[in-house]
Amino acid sequence: MLLIEAVWLRLRLGWGWSALAGLLGPAALIVLGLRAALVGADWWWIALPLGLSLPLHLMDLAGRVKAQR
Repeated sequence: MLLIEAVWLRLRLGWGWSALAGLLGPAALIVLGLRAALVGADWWWIALPLGLSLPLHLMDLAGRVKAQR
C-alpha cells in the first residue's frame, strides 16, 4: 500500500522525492517495527525502526513549517 501511495503522490500530484521520503519513510519504518513485534523479534528489532522514524518525522515537520512561511 505504501508503494501504491508513493506512485500516486509522485505521478498524480507531482510530489518530489524528498517530500515522499519525509512522508512515507517513517510509515515504512513503523510498519517494519510492527512486523518485528508481530513475529516475536527481540526488543531492539522493534525499537530500532521506531527510533529511526523519529528523525524522518522531524525533518518532514520542519519542511512543512518552512513551506508554510
